[in-house]
Amino acid sequence: MKTRTLLLCLLLFCSMAAQAQQYVPADAGSKVQFTIVNHLIFTSTVNGYFKGLKGNIRFDPKDPGAAVIDATVDVKTISTGIGKRDRDLMEEKYFNADKYPVMRILSTNIKATDKPSGYQLTAALTIKGITHTIAFPFTAVLSGNMLQLNGQFTINRKDFQVGPDNAIDDKLTVILSVQAKKS
Repeated sequence: MKTRTLLLCLLLFCSMAAQAQQYVPADAGSKVQFTIVNHLIFTSTVNGYFKGLKGNIRFDPKDPGAAVIDATVDVKTISTGIGKRDRDLMEEKYFNADKYPVMRILSTNIKATDKPSGYQLTAALTIKGITHTIAFPFTAVLSGNMLQLNGQFTINRKDFQVGPDNAIDDKLTVILSVQAKKS
């Protein structure tokens, strides 16, 4: 009887350990992009990205409610293809990169949707020390030791006090393509 109980406890422990896997985002294989419209002289779409992706992800497709996504990007890595604009964006009136060196997203709820590999993320997004709740759909695909997360959302830059009133749209779209490796 003791052997059977011990064996059941061991099997339960192993199955619990196998469920929620820990992953670490791979900055080199991931993309944290944004697009925003600029109406300065003529209307154009500005595309840019951030690097320095770090964090921890705990994910089990069978139990998304127990999943956790906690990730940051390095503000000083902003790149729009124009060096002067990138330097301006790091200044106090935009991202204030010296005072707020990272942007962070921390999940508060993850649930499955009716789409294959589809989930809905609710998270706290912090930019310039200001936190707002965001929600958006994403996909999560497991392949061997890798987890691929893809999603996009729109925010109002003024909600985070990024930039003055000017010819740049208030709304911007963030596109995420995150590769994470099992740790």
